[in-house]
Parts: sequence; structure tokens; C-alpha cells
Amino acid sequence: MARVTHQDLDPATMRKHYRSEILDEASLAEDPMGQFALWFRQTAASHLFEPNAMVVSTASADGRPSSRTVLLKQFDERGFVFFTNYASRKGREIAENPYVSLLFPWHPIARQVSVTGTAARIGRDETASYFRSRPHGSQLGAWASAQSQVIGSRAELDRRYAELAERYPEGEQVPVPPEWGGLRVVPETVEFWQGHENRLHDRLRYVREGANWRVERLCP
Repeated sequence: MARVTHQDLDPATMRKHYRSEILDEASLAEDPMGQFALWFRQTAASHLFEPNAMVVSTASADGRPSSRTVLLKQFDERGFVFFTNYASRKGREIAENPYVSLLFPWHPIARQVSVTGTAARIGRDETASYFRSRPHGSQLGAWASAQSQVIGSRAELDRRYAELAERYPEGEQVPVPPEWGGLRVVPETVEFWQGHENRLHDRLRYVREGANWRVERLCP
């Protein structure tokens, strides 16, 4: 078997030449959520794998960052919603420090959306409504996993799941776990990045000013 060395996969030599339409201020929606909705529809239509996948970055009270990929489940004029175990690392960090960032890395179409803002728990009614829309197995999984906690083995996780499946068979309503629910990120800035050739990318950022939004262009 041939040995792969770092010379075979040198990131310094990896280059793509983006070719796409110029993104100008006049073409933008009045607010960032309207613009996000437009780009999200276009991304989904491009058949990109999991267009709702986003990188959620949080930080502890003393500023130590962490990131992970999470699936966006709702968005509207109020912000972006995802669901998690509140006792997970991201849940604990958000409880300590509500400032977060989101990144939608739509690389195949040379686009990114990055968001900064604050996160807060959504209402329990909203959480219950979404929880009951999930597949039965996913509902059981939310109970089986003490997210981010150390576990002895995969077998232990499977045992927990099997016990829950026996307790709540298919067709029986699964209660919403008390420590599981939604978090809404209320944006303060939303940047839309469009890749172009010669690295002359478009970067247009919405900045919240009270109840209004200001758009500014950033150098790539």
C-alpha cells in the first residue's frame, strides 16, 4: 500500500477558480432573513447535501471556543433555531455566554453565510411542537443520549435506546425530555459571501442598528 505523505495533500496547492455572478448592494433583500431565505432556497435547489448544516461556535465564560456542525431546523424574522440537549457542551456554554456565531459553508456553490448574535432558549410549546414532528427513533435518541457526557461503551448507549424502545413502542407518544429543546440565535450581523475569480470575492454584511439594518461591503 502506498504511503500518503503531506506532499501528496499539500493544502497550499489546492486552488479553485470561482466563477459566479457579482453580488451587489442593489440586489439584496431589505433585511438579512429575507436574503437568507432567498439563498437557502437556491442552495436547496442546487441539491447540495444538507444545506441546513451549519457550524455553531460558542465560548465558555472564560473565552475558550468550541465548534460543531448542527442542523438548522427553523428560521424566520426572529432568527435561526436549532435543537440540542441543554446539558451538552454548547448548551452549557450558551448558558454561561450567550454570544455565538453560525457559519453555513455552501462550498460547492461558492457561497457562505456567517452570523453573529446571541442565543436564548425558545418556549417549551415550540420545543414540544418540533419534538413531536421528529421520527420516533430520533425522539428516543434524545432521551438515550446524555449529550457530551462520557459514556463507557457503545453497548451502553444501545442498551439505553433498547430500554426506551420497549417502554415507548412505535405509535406511543414519547414525552419531551426536560433538558432538551430549542435555541434561537438572534442575529446582530449577517454576512453573505460570494466567491469570485482572482479572490475578489463579494462580502456584504448586514449590521443591526436598533430596529433597522445597515449594509456594508467588506474587502475580501
